[in-house]
Amino acid sequence: MATITAASPRAAPMQEEAKGMPSESMPARASASPTRYRPSWLVIFSACLVLLGAGGPLLLRVYFVHGGNRLWLSATLQLSGWPLLLPPLCVSLYRSRRHGILNLLLPLRLVGPAAVLGGLYAVSCFVYGLGSQALPLSTSSLLLATQLAFTAVFAFLFVGLRFTPFSANAVVLLTIGPAVLGVGPSSGKPAGQSSKAYWTGFCEAIAAAALAGLVLPLVEVAQAKYGRRTGPTAKVPPPYATVMQMQAVMGAAGTAVCLLGMAIKGDFQAMPKEAAEFGIGTTNYYLVLIWDAVSWQLLNLGIMGLITCASSLLAGIMIAVLLPVSQVLAVIFLHEKFDGTKGIALVLSLWGFVSYLYGEKAQKKLEIQKMTQQQQQEVALAQKNADMESAAP
Repeated sequence: MATITAASPRAAPMQEEAKGMPSESMPARASASPTRYRPSWLVIFSACLVLLGAGGPLLLRVYFVHGGNRLWLSATLQLSGWPLLLPPLCVSLYRSRRHGILNLLLPLRLVGPAAVLGGLYAVSCFVYGLGSQALPLSTSSLLLATQLAFTAVFAFLFVGLRFTPFSANAVVLLTIGPAVLGVGPSSGKPAGQSSKAYWTGFCEAIAAAALAGLVLPLVEVAQAKYGRRTGPTAKVPPPYATVMQMQAVMGAAGTAVCLLGMAIKGDFQAMPKEAAEFGIGTTNYYLVLIWDAVSWQLLNLGIMGLITCASSLLAGIMIAVLLPVSQVLAVIFLHEKFDGTKGIALVLSLWGFVSYLYGEKAQKKLEIQKMTQQQQQEVALAQKNADMESAAP
């Protein structure tokens, strides 16, 4: 998973840094074995956080299944875990204090865009709650996988993503797969639910996927435009300090929007009554809310880490990876039906995911080969110039 990278303008500064390296190091690097791509441990760590956050959608569905119906509360759960980032963030800033605390903080010009994107993401979470309330988890997770298609399109428009035959094939398959669920009104429809409610939830889940697909590239654009540093602090703060600060700002802004919605809808006054009537008990009601917020925070932090350390498209891919995980969890813990229609949708989605993985691996291998050849040519030219200078009288 961690080997996936998007063709993005953000790669240009890295290439410029490589070109700016001392020429003395070039022969040594080129004379060694061909360079192999080794994924950053931060990318791997972020991908693991996304997988650990798979419990978020599951617990949100548990909340709705057992009597919960407060939509703004469900959106708040998806964003309100950001205070958990404050202790590790403070530790990270303290350990890197030699660079200067002010140099470690998120640039002020990035705080505003991050807050706006946090508010937009809050709307996405609210719409996702609407879909999750009306649909089984296995169905809503398949529909949410269509966010990859939206992410790819918006990344093409805003980030400059270059499509390959494999990535285009993956986007098509990952879009057709969930669309199979809409073949008939009974496909994945819970017993006793009207067709109108099912189709409404269906459209709401697609809308949530579209909003999520818009937010991911916009976060990458904001970081590239407003988060770049110059001078001696260009590489400060450490990548994950930036990730945590960005996520904290977006989480705080989104939580403020959700709390306002809860206040308008009277969710605060309704929570005690809802807890008393919760299907698995009052204590479990609050435990579900707490652990759901924790799980969503892991998921959100992992996504932010992938955007910051890799690309928005990789973040979209990892969200799509949650598809089979959610399917298994829904069948095991919620005893949801897994019929042939969902099976076809799952196979098409996994096929698209594998196609994307293969295409990205092949493209990365080709890029490495070209880079190695270019380095060898530069070294050969440098050696030729050195020989000519030594042979001159």
